[in-house]
Amino acid sequence: MGVFDKIGNVVDGASRSINEKTKNMSDTSNLKRKILYEEERILEIFQEIGKVYYKTPENVDELKLLVDDIDTRKRRIKKMRFELQTKNGFKICPNCQAEVQEKFMFCGVCGAKLPSGDEDFD
Repeated sequence: MGVFDKIGNVVDGASRSINEKTKNMSDTSNLKRKILYEEERILEIFQEIGKVYYKTPENVDELKLLVDDIDTRKRRIKKMRFELQTKNGFKICPNCQAEVQEKFMFCGVCGAKLPSGDEDFD
């Protein structure tokens, strides 16, 4: 193997590493943006609930639809936060909200079982 081949291999490895880091940063940014959108939408729905209740408090069906929409968005946010923390190599304890390294199954602060990637986000 010649000197130029070795240099080429080093450059290729560095290039792949930079591409992976850039993709990870892009994915992280997209997840944060999606979480922010969902949180803003939840606030808008809360305002809509107030308006609907003020105008027609007996309209329980419409209120239930809005509440269900909030619950769905909260599950999405929880899943995206899990993905975000996983990309960063951490998990968030569902009990005490502590950041714990991804390799652990239980929280080092409170001892609660940590979520795994195949669990539901209900």
